[in-house]
Amino acid sequence: MKRPTILVLGAGYGGLTTAVNLQKMVSGEEAEIILVNKNDYHYETTWLHEVGAGTIAPDAARYPIAKVINNNVRFVQASVEGIDVNERKVQTTAGEMTYDYLVLGLGFEGETFGIPGLDKYALSLANLNAARQIREHIEYQFASWSLDEVKDDSKLTIIVGGAGFTGIELLGELGNRVPELCKEFDIPQEKVRVLCVEAAPMVLPGFDPTLVEYAKTQLSKKGIEFSIGTPVVEATEEGVKIKKGEDEFEFVKAGTVIWAAGVRGNKLVETSGIESNRARIAVRKDMRAPGFDDVFVVGDCAFLLNEEAGRPYPPTAQIAMQQAVTIARNIKHLMNDEDTEEFVYDDKGAVCSLGHDDAIADAVGRKMAGKKASALKKIVDNRALYLVGGVGLTVKKGKFKFI
Repeated sequence: MKRPTILVLGAGYGGLTTAVNLQKMVSGEEAEIILVNKNDYHYETTWLHEVGAGTIAPDAARYPIAKVINNNVRFVQASVEGIDVNERKVQTTAGEMTYDYLVLGLGFEGETFGIPGLDKYALSLANLNAARQIREHIEYQFASWSLDEVKDDSKLTIIVGGAGFTGIELLGELGNRVPELCKEFDIPQEKVRVLCVEAAPMVLPGFDPTLVEYAKTQLSKKGIEFSIGTPVVEATEEGVKIKKGEDEFEFVKAGTVIWAAGVRGNKLVETSGIESNRARIAVRKDMRAPGFDDVFVVGDCAFLLNEEAGRPYPPTAQIAMQQAVTIARNIKHLMNDEDTEEFVYDDKGAVCSLGHDDAIADAVGRKMAGKKASALKKIVDNRALYLVGGVGLTVKKGKFKFI
């Protein structure tokens, strides 16, 4: 009897955690497990704001996939080019692959909401190399200003679009990094402007208002400016145009524009044969795609409704890793002709960093801010490493400077 093939696409939090759990549950005699990923490494998406700001090196945020998978999983370094769930085929740069069970974990892409110029002129934290590009771009702008005979202060203006988790965490890191850059390039710090532009009327929607106020106050002390309720309507080579009122607009010149105001699923989902919205698939309660009993969806490509709150769960690393455990179990259930189990989200709360030494947290049944929350953030980061790679990976890549 032919062994079934389990094909896992993507080695982000969801895909890699699925593969790591499958290798514990399914032997090589029972099934062939194949993990496909563009790079031979996994990067911590929740650390990209640190890479982008330049407060950690890119290598600190990644580790080789080979370090966390065993002989039960065959790793193929390739890019996915097409998915056909009706034919059970996946096209990759390493050739065509077929499967008996498919796990879609292809991650996210930036959502520009059709705003003209954003895709061309704004940078984003889309992946590790994109974060590295942001770091190098900011450094180039600062170095260029210091060399120019005629100074253009707009080179020292950094605009961050979005005041959600990603935007706020990036602003926190920039608040720590800017003084270092000013010292390095002999730039008066008052010349630098870091501006957060947010279309919504609030910062960190869903977070406790007192914690949000703390975050805004702390970031403001670092020189961060906020323009809330002012959507970006256009991006150009020189900056962004924002809407200040009904018929009032302002153009802000900036050497660096970073877009952190929304994500969507991978575009390959839209041509896979599965119904989706913004490349996200409304999964069933056992994490399977509607109409396809052999296809599971994890992470950013999965749309899962929180029925209690009446809104979708946010696509976080926490939920992706929990989904992955359920998916691995359900594949094992299907192989044994057993009923699948429903995914039940265990919300452990949220922690938002405001730089390496500050944070806010609504977690473990408590609300906290400052160094305690910052220490908790590092514990959360270390826990994610432990769940995938155990003690060895945690010791090698973990964060242990708590003060």
